Amino acid sequence: EFILLSLSENQGVQKIYFVVFLLFYMLTVAGNLLVLTVTSSQHLNSPMYFFLCHLSFVDICYSSVTAPQMISGFLVENNTISFAGCIGQLFGVHFFGCTEIFLLTAMAYDRYVAICRPLRYPALMSRRLCGRMVGVSWAGGFLHSTLQTLPIALLPFCGPNKVTHYFCDVHPLLHLACADTRAEGLAAVANSGVISLSCFLILVTSYVVILASLRGQTLAAWHKALSTCGSHIAVVILFFGPTTFVYIRPSSDLSKDRSVAVFYTLITPMLNPLIYTLRNGEVKGAVRKLCTR
Repeated sequence: EFILLSLSENQGVQKIYFVVFLLFYMLTVAGNLLVLTVTSSQHLNSPMYFFLCHLSFVDICYSSVTAPQMISGFLVENNTISFAGCIGQLFGVHFFGCTEIFLLTAMAYDRYVAICRPLRYPALMSRRLCGRMVGVSWAGGFLHSTLQTLPIALLPFCGPNKVTHYFCDVHPLLHLACADTRAEGLAAVANSGVISLSCFLILVTSYVVILASLRGQTLAAWHKALSTCGSHIAVVILFFGPTTFVYIRPSSDLSKDRSVAVFYTLITPMLNPLIYTLRNGEVKGAVRKLCTR
């Protein structure tokens, strides 16, 4: 078994963290369940809400892979996890994390078509295409996670068992292996880092193209485009910034990675429902109807 280290060794701070992160996790699950319920209704049937429905489901699964283990660890002296549980957690983190990256990229394409090709939007963003994009996102996440997990699972672990993280991830486990792991470390950077950075560059490029297409447009057109893309840009910055920081380089300071990982494993999934709901009139209206019922 492995021992997962907490965010702090101070017992008083751990109790505060327990209350704070338990509240964060409850808000994450409740908020995404609400968005999942609202966006799956027949009234919100545009491609954006189709993608948002899948994003909320991924966020619930993604935070549930790491948060319960971290929260329970604040109450015990040694937060242990079995080898099988550790490998399963590693697979889940990268599966749902990579799926979210691809879903956000698909949503950026949806926003590009909606703003730059509004007349052809119904034809370009058909139900079949949206279904294929979501299917590719899930399949890509599964492939990425398999390629990340298998090399780690085959490594020999015969010495230290303290994982310098609150969940099992690639770099902390590589530091514990009783073998030369330089090849696995470079493969992890090439896999996770390249995916994060390339998708981030694609997203930035799409927003640059959208803004460039608005030259000469009225102020109302600018306002509509910015309000449409504003929530998506906020999610992209909150998610891709920490993810790229952790995975684009060989990790040397694991304690710093541990603190940064809180943003993309718990903070961003918690904020996604708030960002999309508060900036979207149709979703707010649907939430009001649901609460009224």
